[in-house]
Amino acid sequence: MAAESPTQTVQRLFPLLAEGKSAEAAALFADSVSFSVPHPPGIPWVPKVDSADGMRTFFELLKAHVRAKEFELRQVIAEGDDVVLTGRMVSEIRKTGRDIDTAFALHTTVRDGRITRYHLYEDTYAVAQAWFGT
Repeated sequence: MAAESPTQTVQRLFPLLAEGKSAEAAALFADSVSFSVPHPPGIPWVPKVDSADGMRTFFELLKAHVRAKEFELRQVIAEGDDVVLTGRMVSEIRKTGRDIDTAFALHTTVRDGRITRYHLYEDTYAVAQAWFGT
């Protein structure tokens, strides 16, 4: 059987997250992870992450504070080990009931079948508005 492509590895992540399977999603990550999710200060679901276990914590915190409502994957760009996904997502902040409606780009890298980079770019102003009500 042929090894899974980096794109296939990354695309396995989203159904697991949609099903609330944080541990299984985290198992797709390497022991060492480059993690970046720029966010306004005070957002409680973005911890310091540098490992697969940290990714599990991130996914669990995200699930506790944010409810996914819509997820549209618009484009997947792959070159070598790098996979960039673009799309749109709508999420509800559980505490405030407000929505985050944002385009996103996710830059991932897969090495030896495990995700080693997770850099998410989204509208941080929309995140702040939904959380803080600004």
